[in-house]
Amino acid sequence: MSAAAQHRRTRTSRLVRKLAVAGTGVAVLALPLIGATSASAATPTVQTAATLGYPNNLDGWIRASLAVMAEHGIPGSYDSIYRNIIRESSGNPWAINLWDSNAAAGTPSKGLLQVIDPTFNAYHVANTSWDPYDPVANITAACNYAAQRYGSIDNVWGAY
Repeated sequence: MSAAAQHRRTRTSRLVRKLAVAGTGVAVLALPLIGATSASAATPTVQTAATLGYPNNLDGWIRASLAVMAEHGIPGSYDSIYRNIIRESSGNPWAINLWDSNAAAGTPSKGLLQVIDPTFNAYHVANTSWDPYDPVANITAACNYAAQRYGSIDNVWGAY
């Protein structure tokens, strides 16, 4: 290979390397901006008792749920939610019914207000957890269902 050809090849190789490095640098600088924009827009804060400033206990779960319900226009009172929780789960957020007709059909009732997964999914309230055992999500979805079916959880006096 002639000296002139080697010089052109070396010069071209250097140019290609510089462009590659510069392009990579721009891409690396842009990644945090792209990630931050899409991540913050796609990840809303899940409303729990703690994120809403309530204690992580039955009283806090009910009060947090009432706050979420108020934001979404879902009716219900503390006393009615409490009454139904005590009847359905005795206040145990991990309660699961493995013996009734729902369980026999493969969809056991879960959580504080003993909601089956299809009902929980259909009446899930935005910005609450998608976990049916999450106390605030369970109460809020159950109260949303009761509001649609019975007008309010206040009108529920037995299994629903």
